[in-house]
Amino acid sequence: MTHVLVEREGVLRAAAGALARARTGRGSWLMLTAPPGRGRTAVLDAVARVASADDGVCVRSARCAPEETAFPFALVRQVFPTTDGIPFADPADGQEQQIFHRLLDLLARAADDRPVLLTVDDLHCADPVSRRWTGYLARRIAALPVLLLATAECREHTDAGWLPRATGVCHPLPPLGPQATARLAHEHGLPPERHAMCWDATGGNPALLRALLTDLARPPDPAHPAVGPDTADGPRLVRYREAVARWIRHRADDETRRTVLALAVTAQSSAATGPALLREALPLLATRRAAAGAPSASPLVRMLSHPLALDAVLDAADPAELAALHTRAARLLHDGGAPAPQVAARLLHLDHPHEAWMARCLEDAADQAVRAGHTEEAAALLRHALRARPALAPERYADLTLRLGSLEFPYSAEAGIRRLRAGIALHPDRQERATAAPALGAALAAGGRTDSALNVLHRACDGAGDDELAHVLRTVTALISSHDAVAWRHAVAGLRALAPTAPITVEPLVCSLITEYETGAGLLSAAEVLARIRPRLAAAPVHPLLRTAWLGSAATLLQWADRLEDARALAAQGLPEPPAPPDLTDAGLQCLLSVRAEAALWAGDFRRVVAENTQLAHTCTGRGIRAPHLVSMVALARYELGQRDQAWQLLSTPDTTTADSSWEWNELRYARALLYGIEGRCEAALAAYLACGTGQSARDFVSPVATPWRSGAALVLARLGRPAEARELAEEELHHARRWGTARTVGRALRAHAAAVGGRRGLDSLVEASALLVGAPAPVERIETLIDLGRARIAAGLGRRGRDDLRAADAEAVRLLSPAGDAGGTPDDVLGAERDPRVGYGQPGVGPDPAPTGRLLGATRAALRAANARTTTRATTGPSALTGAERRVVDLAALGHTNAQIGEALHLTRRTVESHLTSAFRKLKVTRRTQLAVGLAGDPAGGP
Repeated sequence: MTHVLVEREGVLRAAAGALARARTGRGSWLMLTAPPGRGRTAVLDAVARVASADDGVCVRSARCAPEETAFPFALVRQVFPTTDGIPFADPADGQEQQIFHRLLDLLARAADDRPVLLTVDDLHCADPVSRRWTGYLARRIAALPVLLLATAECREHTDAGWLPRATGVCHPLPPLGPQATARLAHEHGLPPERHAMCWDATGGNPALLRALLTDLARPPDPAHPAVGPDTADGPRLVRYREAVARWIRHRADDETRRTVLALAVTAQSSAATGPALLREALPLLATRRAAAGAPSASPLVRMLSHPLALDAVLDAADPAELAALHTRAARLLHDGGAPAPQVAARLLHLDHPHEAWMARCLEDAADQAVRAGHTEEAAALLRHALRARPALAPERYADLTLRLGSLEFPYSAEAGIRRLRAGIALHPDRQERATAAPALGAALAAGGRTDSALNVLHRACDGAGDDELAHVLRTVTALISSHDAVAWRHAVAGLRALAPTAPITVEPLVCSLITEYETGAGLLSAAEVLARIRPRLAAAPVHPLLRTAWLGSAATLLQWADRLEDARALAAQGLPEPPAPPDLTDAGLQCLLSVRAEAALWAGDFRRVVAENTQLAHTCTGRGIRAPHLVSMVALARYELGQRDQAWQLLSTPDTTTADSSWEWNELRYARALLYGIEGRCEAALAAYLACGTGQSARDFVSPVATPWRSGAALVLARLGRPAEARELAEEELHHARRWGTARTVGRALRAHAAAVGGRRGLDSLVEASALLVGAPAPVERIETLIDLGRARIAAGLGRRGRDDLRAADAEAVRLLSPAGDAGGTPDDVLGAERDPRVGYGQPGVGPDPAPTGRLLGATRAALRAANARTTTRATTGPSALTGAERRVVDLAALGHTNAQIGEALHLTRRTVESHLTSAFRKLKVTRRTQLAVGLAGDPAGGP
């Protein structure tokens, strides 16, 4: 028992002094007060043992128990066990004093022989009559050789009010301090790093400390790891947890228990510790008395701030009492205007939120979690909100189910689809069921179940009950039909029939989808497409259910027309602000994600493609969502950055055995064909190109605006020595490219034509392609064309001009792949997209600028080495220091274009043009526009 009496020297000296005075006939009383577990009984027994060893002292002992509180004279009968005449009932009027006096006389007679030590344990449990007798004794004890040594459970600094202070004193027992705890832990063989844990987890409570030290000192069980200093729990802490349970359930008074549970409930949902934890817990203390006594609860605060104690208390507490406290805490926070996440943190501890306001708070907290990019946290909040079903109206429950389905879908397509189906089935309103159908349709299509998606949407159209809503659903059905070649052609026919009478809120998307089909069919030019789309973007009102679909379709057409900045601007307008994730059950947002990625890829902004889309691509992989287009974009961007293995790993992930006639699979086939061709695997490349062409032809898609498979196949056929086949494909491609009319498509087709025809005609095609691509937002095509042009000129005996072309290609590649150039960011951005879960929806990383590397730079350096030409180096001044965007602006400015004309030609704002010119003037060391031509003189990238 010595370990319990550490730091009890003061009370032992006080007891010894009081006993010494009693020997001289000057009696007194000494009350040891403390909460449960402080060792009151141990001190009492230690004093009694020392006194019993002295023949000169008579020790009489009694222990009170709650079970005997209702028995009159139960305590007195223990003090005088052989005395007759002690009644078993409350004394009648006038008899109590007689009995008290007779008992006092008996005690005085006994003390005449030798001093008496009267020990009473747990006096707070004494029956009322016996307690009054102790007061009667205390008021007369000064003249007796008697020491009344008692213990009572009470809070610190609380006196025994029925005992007179003139004849005695209360001695509170403080908790053990850190030094005493460390000493005991050392005696039990614990290393120093665990000493602080023992003090924190027990609050210096000797009973809890004894149990914890016993647990920790036991040899470890091989089946379980040792408990570390910061572990929240461990299977070895059996005695400690049992001691905490006894303390909470049986030994602590009601106020102490309420204080402990209030602290535990607060700590469960708060990071606060120490006084801050106590301040947060105070509102949960239901009575003024409990709140007034709370400031003395500092040992409890320290203990409940430790995870070992917190977990043990929560495990021992009555679940109903905990639930009531959590409910009270949540209500107080809610009524006080606390943020929804703070209220929701409390509500998550309830098995069943039972009121409507609880579901609202959980939903609000889920909204905030989504905006912060914490989708899985939001889903957990909504799942908990659904447990409040009895308190929710049917339509409210259905809406929450639908929202949860959209959140679950990226992480488990099947779970999300099941949830969406359930939400639609549960909704009591027919129109609301129809309105929710597009989300289920988009999810099914993304999961490769286009037939099921179209069936869902067709049924929704039939049951819409509203003409405008029916038109909306038919248009959405047409959009999702693009994942099936046959359904797509039928859908376009239906759109053409709908177009003349389509509501004004539906007509823009109807027109746009028809335009997508006619563009792919080679029936329109880029100028004609822009003439259709731009006026509608400027003025047309769109039904809210079609907004993202309309933006996605319009952005697709702008991207095909090489209005890349405009396309990305529409994507930014429709997609949520980072770090909020996009809703993959929205077909329009699916389109916008594709446009955002491909527009950046076409612009050569490879790092942006990876940073914005890597997390999303990885989220979908293996979760039942097929995203072959997005995966292809990330793979191509990684390949361009020199990350070959990662690129091929991505391209091998989608299961092509389940491929259908969706346009996305053609994008994957085209991406694989590109990489096969770059690596010289010509037969594999040709097979992939032809497979892509077959898939596109099934959709009536012949235009080279996307997946220009004929150009790729022609290049491969030329390398395989099959020029006739190459020429046929190249000329067909060039025909469609000239019909479309953008520099990218024509320049790319001319390069393929040059490879197919060779000779002087091929050189002419390359010269024309190079001239077309100057200033065009097609850096990859420009670099590849310059490489081919340089080689062709060298082969034609024009070595100097050819080497200049190669140097120009190299300078362009350096600018493109440099972290300080158009691509922006650094390779750390790429790595950051995998390390940081927040990166992936448009948040760039930070890191040092390494030397530029990548596929195109490797190609230009190889061509220069083959031509025995020197490579370019990065510069901070001069023409080669210009970024790609700056060079395009300067080229036009040198030709005399105004800022407004440059902005119109390159689709830039006036301020952006001015910013590029300011930077270019500094790098070229010029001060006027008329000096630009001189500043650019001698730059190999100056022209074809």
